[in-house]
Parts: sequence; C-alpha cells; structure tokens
Amino acid sequence: MLQINAAGMYYRDLNKKVRDAIALGETEIVLKNINGQYYIGDGLRGSARIVVEGVPGNDMAAFMDGPTIIVKGNGQDNICNTMNSGKVVIHGNAGDVLGYGMRGGRLFVKGDVGYRVGIHMKGVKKQSPVIVVGGSAGDFFGEYMAGGTLILLGLDQKPGKPIVGDYLGTGMHGGVIYIRGAVDEGLCGKEVGIMEPDAEDMKAINDALTEYCADLNMNLDDVIGKGLNFKKLLPVSLRPYGNLYAY
Repeated sequence: MLQINAAGMYYRDLNKKVRDAIALGETEIVLKNINGQYYIGDGLRGSARIVVEGVPGNDMAAFMDGPTIIVKGNGQDNICNTMNSGKVVIHGNAGDVLGYGMRGGRLFVKGDVGYRVGIHMKGVKKQSPVIVVGGSAGDFFGEYMAGGTLILLGLDQKPGKPIVGDYLGTGMHGGVIYIRGAVDEGLCGKEVGIMEPDAEDMKAINDALTEYCADLNMNLDDVIGKGLNFKKLLPVSLRPYGNLYAY
C-alpha cells in the first residue's frame, strides 16, 4: 500500500504521483491531507483502490474506467463526470452535478447531495450506471436522464424538510428514478410518470442497497427498517421536447 501526503501539494503534482504509481503496478493508494485538489482519479483505468482522507476538489473520477475511490468525508461538485466504470463511495455529503453523462459504474453517497444529480446520465451497451443517495437532493434531480438508475433514500430526514427539490426528472427520456416516500407530482417535470414499483424493481433496489450498505459500513436491516415504500419515476415520452425541433 502506498501512502501519499498531499498537504500543500499542487493538484497536478498529486495526480501525476497517483498515475505514475498505478503505472508501476500499485493497487492500493491512500491520499492523506487532501484539501481541495482537483481531478483525482480522472481518466484512470484498471482496478486500483484509492482512499481519500480529506475533501477532494471538483471533477473527481471524471472519465474513470475501473478503479474504486473511497472518500472518508465530503465530496464537492462534478464527481463521476462521464465515468465509464468503477465505483466512488462518499462517506459524507457531496455537491452539485454529480454523475453528469455517467455511462457506467456506481456512485454511493451517504449524506445529502446538491443540484442536478444524474443530469444526462445514460447507459452504454450493457452498462447501466447507478447512483444511490442516502440523504436528500436539490432541484433538477435526474434532469435529462437518458439511462441508468437513481435511488434517493431520504434517511434521517428532519420533519418538514423535503427529500428532493423542484423540477424532478425534467427532460427525462430514459432510465428510472426510485424515491423513498411520497412524491409530489407538482415537483416533477411533465415528462415524468409516477408509479408503484413491481417485484423486479424491488429486487433491483434491494441489490443496490445491499452493495451500498456494505461499502458504507451501514446495517442493511436498519435501512430497510425505515421503509421500502418507494415510488418509481419513468419518462412518459422518449422525446419530451420533440415539438421544439424541426426533425
């Protein structure tokens, strides 16, 4: 296992150290004293495991294809931008625009997330990305979503605090969103239909939560014990804005 002390280190120097170590065959890397360094894990391939101690900067795991990144704290914005495969596990909260154009892999966030999570998320060939959020989400959750799965749990919600913001699924034309608890139709884009999950849906949710809880050291029974009263959101149109175009 390689440990890198990133205290005061310029982000380019840090990322070069990580890339060079993986190129030399290192499979386990711990980054200590991370404080906002950008682009950690971007474009990396293979099966390395990177543990981040601290708060990484924006665009972590962009274009990543295979590795696993564990963040022992909060994450910032643009995590998993166009990620092809691999896994990112955030033990705290995370920011905006997570999973933009995400093509595969997993993103697990224990706490809350910001705006536009899952925007333009899609599946490619046999890949289907999954994002599971333990807390709440801001506006535009699943905006322009074209594939994959979003699961929002709303664990430990304070009374009166909504689990999700406005414009839920706006422009959605593929994929599926599962939200635990009631969903106000007024929050949703007109492209979204709200329905009850079937047995196949519940299996997919249970499989995702089993992996999620194992990665975040959570008790699956405790999570399930808070209720599995999910709503399933699907697009009702494959071209929600088709009337705006000439073709």
